Amino acid sequence: MVMAEEQVEEQAGGVKSAPPKKEEGIPAWMATFADMVTLLLCFFVLLLSFTNQDITNFRLMMGSIQEALGVQLEDESALATPYAESNFKERRSVRENREIVELGARLRKFIRAKDLTNMARISSDKSGVMLRFDNSVMFRKGTAELNPQAREAIAVVIHGLENKNFNLVIRGHTDGERPESDLFSSNWELSAARAARCLRYILDNSEIESTRMKAVGYASAKPILPSTTEANKRINRRVDFFYLPVGRSKW
Repeated sequence: MVMAEEQVEEQAGGVKSAPPKKEEGIPAWMATFADMVTLLLCFFVLLLSFTNQDITNFRLMMGSIQEALGVQLEDESALATPYAESNFKERRSVRENREIVELGARLRKFIRAKDLTNMARISSDKSGVMLRFDNSVMFRKGTAELNPQAREAIAVVIHGLENKNFNLVIRGHTDGERPESDLFSSNWELSAARAARCLRYILDNSEIESTRMKAVGYASAKPILPSTTEANKRINRRVDFFYLPVGRSKW
C-alpha cells in the first residue's frame, strides 16, 4: 500500500500539498455568540427597570383602594413620586364622594324628623347634593315674597350648611309664563329675585358666611318637564338648593 501511494504521488508530479494554516484568535462563532449574550443582558436590564416602575405605580393604586375601603394610610413617599399630584386628586375625590353621601343622609334624616317629607326632594351625584322645593312651598305665584312654609324649608337648608365643607348655589326657576306682578318684567328677573330673597333670609337668620353662597336665576331655561300642561308648569316652578364641595374651581 505504501509503495502504491508513493507511485501515485510520483505520477501526480512528485509534490505533496501542505495542510492549511490555523487562524489566530477566537473562532468566529464565539464572537457572534458573545454579541448575542450582551444584547440579551441589556434587554433584561431594561425589562427590570420597567418592572420597578410598575411596582411603584401599583403601590400608589393600592393606597387609593385601601382608602376607599376605609383603611387610612399615610404614604409620605408619594409626594416624591411622578404621579403624586394625580394620586392626591384621586384621594380628594374619594373624600368628597363620601362627604356628599353623608350630607344627603343627614338632610334626609333632618327632613324626616321635622315631618317635611311631603315638601322636599333630595338627590345626589358625584358633583353634589340637590335639595328641591316646589314654588308653592316657597313663594306665591308671580311674587318673590316668602310663604310661611318657606321658613321651615330654609331651616333645612341652613342645617345642611352647618357642614363647612360645602358651598351653596340657590337656583330660581319659573314656568315660562309672563309674571303676573308688575314688579317683574320677565321671568329672568323673577327667578333671580326669588333666589336672592332666599339667600338674604339665610344671611339674616344664621351665621353662614356670604362667601359660601350665591344666587342664580334660570327663568324657564332649565325645565324638568315640558311646560305644556299646568301640572308640568307647577313642577317647573321651583327653587333648588345645590350643595357642592368647597374647593371646586367652578361653582
